[in-house]
Amino acid sequence: MQVQGLVIRNTGSWYLVKTEDGALIDCKIKGTFRIKGIRSTSPVVVGDKVRIEMYEEGTALITAIEERKNYIIRRAPNLSKESHILAANIDQALLMVTINYPETSTTFIDRFLASAEAYRVPVLLLFNKIDTYDEEELEYMQQMMGLYSYIGYECLEISATKESGIKEVKNLVNDKITLLAGHSGVGKSTLINVLIPEANIETQQISERYKTGVHTTTFSEMHELPNGLGYIIDTPGIKGFGIFDMEDAEISHYFPEIFKKSTECRFHNCLHLEEPGCAVRKAVENHLISESRYYSYTSMLGDLKDGKYRTSIY
Repeated sequence: MQVQGLVIRNTGSWYLVKTEDGALIDCKIKGTFRIKGIRSTSPVVVGDKVRIEMYEEGTALITAIEERKNYIIRRAPNLSKESHILAANIDQALLMVTINYPETSTTFIDRFLASAEAYRVPVLLLFNKIDTYDEEELEYMQQMMGLYSYIGYECLEISATKESGIKEVKNLVNDKITLLAGHSGVGKSTLINVLIPEANIETQQISERYKTGVHTTTFSEMHELPNGLGYIIDTPGIKGFGIFDMEDAEISHYFPEIFKKSTECRFHNCLHLEEPGCAVRKAVENHLISESRYYSYTSMLGDLKDGKYRTSIY
């Protein structure tokens, strides 16, 4: 018997599928089943709509996957020819950012945003832990929020532990499928526990020695919001974000302010590096485009040129 369902958990070898009638079925992938065109660490991901074959002995196999409307993808660490898809068929992504404990760099933010732009996933930035920052850190946070708001990304400052800004977050995620992403330790699990108390996700303190987070989520999972008003997809903490399946000429397309200014360049195929008449470099010099954004752009070009994924950038 064949039924349709939604993949709500991926543990690597097993997939938990929620069928249209609400049943939860543990499934494996049919041996011959592979997704065409993408070499991935996992051919089926959370958010996929699938068809499963049910057998009398209680086992079930995923036999087909429906076409995805979008997904968030990155290069798999240390596997330069493979991708790691975080989730599929999402309405939006919330990228959690912390100024300290741990620090989220603009390079990491920009790589995530560019990948989301490439696959048509809207992103909002949540600046968490605002109750822990000193005056200098708060000032830096406001500068970052100003930068990304100016580009066109909605920014929200919150404290998941103090439940500050949570009403606004609830409004953002209401009736949507939302991917929650960020480094380990930025507060993803804490936020989900506030939004969905019955989720009861384990949380841990960050490492005081290294000021970094500890992985508490080891696999991706969809959590249903109260009253069935959408889902939050929890993902393992991401250290680095290597780009996947991008040509050097198209990377600038995923930086909105660079793409807009590039129409003024002398050459239509300008990569904004050393070409004469480059309007983008001139805009950076005149502080019309952020130096940090330009650095992120050139670092992504460097990944392609070097043919490697530098996990040290995070």
